[in-house]
Amino acid sequence: MPQKDKVTIQFELERDQAEWLEKAAADFKLESDSKALRVLLDFAIKDVDEDLIFSRENMRCRHC
Repeated sequence: MPQKDKVTIQFELERDQAEWLEKAAADFKLESDSKALRVLLDFAIKDVDEDLIFSRENMRCRHC
């Protein structure tokens, strides 16, 4: 298992995004919404093409 090297970072989220993270953490019995975000980040880092997420054609910014 990889060594844990967690850092504390402050993020700004839209209210519905924060509520979604909290719900995902509860629904999947994760320890926190922070854990839910780490799961999403690990998935994106390992399994998703960055262009699929960040290119202008694919970006899904619901609050822009």
